[in-house]
Amino acid sequence: MTASSAERTPNIFIVSGPGGVGKGTIVTALVERDPQLWLSRSWTTRAQRPGEKDGAYVFTDRASFEARIEAGGFLEWTNFLGNYYGTPTPDPDMGRDVVLEIEVDGARQVKSLHPEAILIFVLPPSREEQQRRLRGRGDPEDKVDQRLQKAVDEEPVGLAIANHVVVNDDLERTVGEMMEIIRHHRSLD
Repeated sequence: MTASSAERTPNIFIVSGPGGVGKGTIVTALVERDPQLWLSRSWTTRAQRPGEKDGAYVFTDRASFEARIEAGGFLEWTNFLGNYYGTPTPDPDMGRDVVLEIEVDGARQVKSLHPEAILIFVLPPSREEQQRRLRGRGDPEDKVDQRLQKAVDEEPVGLAIANHVVVNDDLERTVGEMMEIIRHHRSLD
C-alpha cells in the first residue's frame, strides 16, 4: 500500500552537470510534464544573461545573498566563477517531490546532507556541443573557456556521486529517460 502524497516523505531529485549540458531546459520540461515536481528556484549574484527568462533564477546582490547564508536559508550554496549560487531550503510540507537544478559542488553538499537524494548527472554529447551551447546562450568567450575547464574538473566528481547518468544528445529522449527514472524511484516509496 502506498502512502498518500501528504504522508510520504518527498523525494529529492538533483539534476546536475557542467554548464551547457541543458539542465535548465530539461528541468523546465520535467516540471511542465509532472505536476508532482516542485522546482526550488536557485538564487544567484551573477548578472542575468541577455534573453534569459526572468524566472531562471532569483537574481540578487551579494549582500542579500550573504545575509541569507548567515540566516541558514540555503540547502546548499557555492561561489562559482566569482558569483554565488544557492538553493533555498525547500518547504518540507508541500507534499510534492523536490527537483534541484544545481552545479556539482551543490549536488555534493546536498548528497552529504540528504544521502537519499537521487542525483541525475547530465553530460553533453561532446565537448564541442557543450561549447556551442555555451556560446549560443550568450556567455562571453572567457566564461565559455572557464566553464569548459570547470567541466573537466567537475565530471569525475559528478560521475562518482551520481545515481544515474544521462547524456543530453536529444532533448525529448533525455526528458523521457529522466521521467522514467523519477517514476522508478517513486515506485520504491
